[in-house]
Amino acid sequence: MDKKSSLIPMLIIGVLFFIFGFVTWLNGSLIPYLKVICDLNEFEALFVTFAFYIAYTVMAFPMAMLLEKTGYKKGMALGLFVMSLGALLFIPAALRAEYFIFLSALFVLGTGLTILQTASNPYIVLIGDIESAAMRISIMGLINKSAGVLAPLLFTAFILSDIGTTNALETVDTTKLAHILITPYIVMAVILFVLSLFVLFSSLEELKFEDDVYDTSNIFAFPRVILGAVALFFYVGIEVIAGDTIGLYAQSLGVPNATALTSYTMSFMVLGYLIGVFFIPKYLSQEKALILSALSGIVLLLGVAFSSVTGSHIITGIPDSVAFVAILGLANALVWPTIWPLALKDLGKHTAKASALLIMAIAGGALIPLVFGKIAQITENMQEAYLLGIVCYLIILFYALKGHKLQSWRA
Repeated sequence: MDKKSSLIPMLIIGVLFFIFGFVTWLNGSLIPYLKVICDLNEFEALFVTFAFYIAYTVMAFPMAMLLEKTGYKKGMALGLFVMSLGALLFIPAALRAEYFIFLSALFVLGTGLTILQTASNPYIVLIGDIESAAMRISIMGLINKSAGVLAPLLFTAFILSDIGTTNALETVDTTKLAHILITPYIVMAVILFVLSLFVLFSSLEELKFEDDVYDTSNIFAFPRVILGAVALFFYVGIEVIAGDTIGLYAQSLGVPNATALTSYTMSFMVLGYLIGVFFIPKYLSQEKALILSALSGIVLLLGVAFSSVTGSHIITGIPDSVAFVAILGLANALVWPTIWPLALKDLGKHTAKASALLIMAIAGGALIPLVFGKIAQITENMQEAYLLGIVCYLIILFYALKGHKLQSWRA
């Protein structure tokens, strides 16, 4: 596909990536909010991420089979429609202030996103040269994380317009707090439904996969795919920790307007994606970018665990330890864009199955934050709980150094 013919798909997929970011990173603001409404501890509050991201694991292969029948264009329209239903579920959840209904709504939203992610990521990888795929994904990442910056700010501005700061949440009647959620999620449902019609009647072409030289139909025969999924599992885990727990962490330290701090993490991710757009592949290979990401993540986590939790940094205005959590966004930005092309290179007709497997790895965002929350609850020290992320970065580093090079399990 030439540059001219790839422009329209890039624009349409760019709109979808904005939706991914906006819906996904609302969770970081929603967690401390629901913590008050439903009277939750830190571990219980992180079931928000579990309900949302576990949908990717449960629904990835069923949605991949659905895409084979509907085609990618109709599948993406269906995904947006399912997301609109998930947004509407927030109405009964808010009216009853029932945590289980909130979690059910988040699962439905995650299901719709599963369809969209399974279809859109291969598009971006395959509409141009594989060596520059990370650059294209970085462009999508800029759109995605720009939405991630915007979503918490809009949420905080709307929710707190009559309240003041997040520190005042616990002084407001929980019924009133719950009902405030109804209007923004109705608006979201309408927008998602309109977008589903937009995609359905757009000029987006079906994605076609060329034949390949492999004589196996078993996707598990490709180590770089399986190990790539493992690396993505741990990556999404630490990405969600950095984006969705910063509000809880800052709230525990008494930082004002903690629900807006996910925007800090997203801002650093935007900076990281800019680096990817301008430096990959001309100055920095996808492999080296992944290595640098893993190493910098480890260094930053040490900064989180061992820096000050009091006072306000002269630049960021938040405690140093919280600032290091935000800067993890910079380390995380290029992991997803580099693992995808390394895992999908030369897979031909197996690309669709590999994509579904990589999407399933998003379950790391469901499980690893729960482990983080449990460690924080048991130790009563959220700051040191962040050291869990070092395990995630070590696994990513292994994939960058060796895992993506394996052609068979015997190598």
